[in-house]
Amino acid sequence: MFDSAPTARSTDDLASVRSDSALTFTLICFTLGVAARMNKQELIGAVGERAGLGKGEAIRAVEAVFDTISAQLKKGDEVRLVGFGTFSLSRRKASEGRNPRTGEPMTIKASIQPKFKAGKLLKDHVN
Repeated sequence: MFDSAPTARSTDDLASVRSDSALTFTLICFTLGVAARMNKQELIGAVGERAGLGKGEAIRAVEAVFDTISAQLKKGDEVRLVGFGTFSLSRRKASEGRNPRTGEPMTIKASIQPKFKAGKLLKDHVN
């Protein structure tokens, strides 16, 4: 597609680029050297367009996916989407740290953190 190494360009250069998915847009931005991020509203719009849903339906669909994943994690279960990836929980032990302002020692409490591990198909798709 490009004869030489990609150079950084402004996001205005992307205005004329039409893509059928957010992933394509992200890959184009990466190739052009432009940082691309998608927020929740842009994701809802892309899902609605791709699935042929109205905005309200797309909002409900995206929210349902987020809510379902969150509920499963809250119960302690993992969510495995074969090819896409796995959402799971990681338990962090309590540790000793230092207050960055004062340098005084402090205890960092134990916590449970959500994590995501990309699946092979997703990794292959972006590489």
